[in-house]
Amino acid sequence: MLSGSGRVLYSEKREAAARPCVEPEKFVMRYILIFRSSSRRLMKLKTHTRTYDLTILALFASIILLFAFVPGLGYIPLGFTRATTLHIPVIIGSIVLGPKKGGLLGAVFGLTSLVNNTMFPTVTSFVFSPFYSVGGMSGNALSLVICFVPRILTGVVPYFVYKLIMRLSKTNSKEKAALVTAGFLGSMTNTLLVMNMIYLFFGETYAQATNRAPQLLYGAILSVIGINGIPEAVVAAILVTAVVLALNRLPGFRTTQAVQPNTKSDP
Repeated sequence: MLSGSGRVLYSEKREAAARPCVEPEKFVMRYILIFRSSSRRLMKLKTHTRTYDLTILALFASIILLFAFVPGLGYIPLGFTRATTLHIPVIIGSIVLGPKKGGLLGAVFGLTSLVNNTMFPTVTSFVFSPFYSVGGMSGNALSLVICFVPRILTGVVPYFVYKLIMRLSKTNSKEKAALVTAGFLGSMTNTLLVMNMIYLFFGETYAQATNRAPQLLYGAILSVIGINGIPEAVVAAILVTAVVLALNRLPGFRTTQAVQPNTKSDP
């Protein structure tokens, strides 16, 4: 049995866990603490490139899984749908690990979306899971396309955006500009592909689920992109820039070709 003060403390902890955590300072500090705690081990692994890369990949995958299954952290309920912060570690992973491992992290993101929408569905979860149906509306194989393809590309596109800007830009602040742009476009890759695939594959059914007239659906989708997608992309740009710059200053941490142009490319 908990005492009165114990119950208050327990309640406060539960409320804190349920609140979405997207404040830049707290978000960046979570990454830095995770990687700082591993920095000594990473220094020992530095000479073993393959082991080192797999260790960093596992750390990023663990962060995605942690965010995905902590309430209010990775998936934030917004009525009939959810906002997400999981694209942010995927984008960071793309930049520091390269497109192959970034795509793999995107697949982990997609897998958590599939599990979340199957086990804890909303009224529109059928567009992400073929295993969920409600009121005659059900998912199918195209649900898996929506669930995985945009997320995998979210782990691929930022790497090439970063590389392109680093190659073309001549300014002294080109790294920050490249990180900001890669973060923004990586987030928009996820938003634009998901929302447009929903319209193409499940237009009428999605309109029915959200109580909208089919002819007005694309206007509603554009409003979601503008109201939710663009702010998400701005937050991603800020956090991706802050985290990658901070990670590069950690002892024992090294990145791949994306942020070290003179090193060997991602295997």
